[in-house]
Amino acid sequence: MTTITRTQALDKARELYEAEFGPIPADAHVLAIHAPGRSEISGNHTDHEGGHVIAGALDVSVDGIAVANGTNTVRIADEGYPTFSIELDDLDVREDEVGTSASLVRGMAHEIAAHGGTPAGFDFAFVCTVPSGGGLSSSAAVEAAYGRAMEALWEAPAVDPVTLAQMSQRTENNYYVKPCGLMDQAAVCLGGLSFMDFENARPATEKLALAFEDYGYSLVLVKVGADHTDLTHEYAATPAEMQAVAAELGHTRLCEVDPADFDAAVPALREKLGDRAVLRAIHYWYENDLVDKRWAALKNGDIDAFLAYTRQSGASSAMYLQNVSPSGVDVREQHAMLALGLAEHILNGRGAVRIHGGGFGGSIQCFVPVELAAEFCQRMDAWLGEGSCRTYAITEDGASATWL
Repeated sequence: MTTITRTQALDKARELYEAEFGPIPADAHVLAIHAPGRSEISGNHTDHEGGHVIAGALDVSVDGIAVANGTNTVRIADEGYPTFSIELDDLDVREDEVGTSASLVRGMAHEIAAHGGTPAGFDFAFVCTVPSGGGLSSSAAVEAAYGRAMEALWEAPAVDPVTLAQMSQRTENNYYVKPCGLMDQAAVCLGGLSFMDFENARPATEKLALAFEDYGYSLVLVKVGADHTDLTHEYAATPAEMQAVAAELGHTRLCEVDPADFDAAVPALREKLGDRAVLRAIHYWYENDLVDKRWAALKNGDIDAFLAYTRQSGASSAMYLQNVSPSGVDVREQHAMLALGLAEHILNGRGAVRIHGGGFGGSIQCFVPVELAAEFCQRMDAWLGEGSCRTYAITEDGASATWL
């Protein structure tokens, strides 16, 4: 898969800007914006339950340039999509924008204005190398990019990474109307490899400088050929069922539930909520513990333990969380499960594979011996389509804006 540098991306963004909005005046202040994609390294569907996660910012990103336009209109040019605009006179939720890119602009405008920024029109053109629909959080990267652009252009008080992540999550929850947790946005805004604890409203975070290549493994993500953007209902059912279990036990999220109380209530929970909800709760506690074990392994430089725990995590997602194949699908079309099986077939006991992110399509995550990575990608591409498989690197750069 062809990659481009950040400088090349900004050059393409400038070309797009001038094609859509005209030449940039010589005296204009030009803002460069960057926001990376992310990979969930550990913690599958634990964030929305107040649990633990490890995530890493990736070397794919949203990169663009923004210039104030002296109007009350924000105009957005996204390479490969129609240019659109929103007026800033009303920043409330609009039902006709739910699920659209415009909702993300309006939501982030609302957040930055509430933080002390003074709304004013600008033109923003960007290119995105984060694969769309692959579960690498292109939406979170776009939200963070809008936020950093507005923070600078509207002279808002400085927004720290965690606060920007919370703004982005509220935008996605309330304006786009997707019930996501906070992990995607936090990883994009923080950059690097981060451990996150979501028990409290403001998550606790810890970072670790680590390159998997230094331990002999490549981080490989494989698009499975089923875009998960049309499966929001499947994604939404997962936190809904987990939180239904918590509610039956008098709490809001599973992190607040005593596992012993859950154990005692299993028969009643099965009767009222069904087996899948109970299984998904079991996954939460099992996976949350595995996050802690994997973080300790990484801090100790024990890649073998990390990989062993990762394999256990993948099994839990498939068996208990059940977010590999969407419910009600034709049994002949199990894209993510097939990709997992094919990856295991190549690895033959080496490395580790697991469903990645929200699941139900999108991508799978593989830790592949460095010497096998080229062959692995070649074989996966032959089965799933050219460009399905590629290696990624963790990047230290989180969402940012810089005056050129």
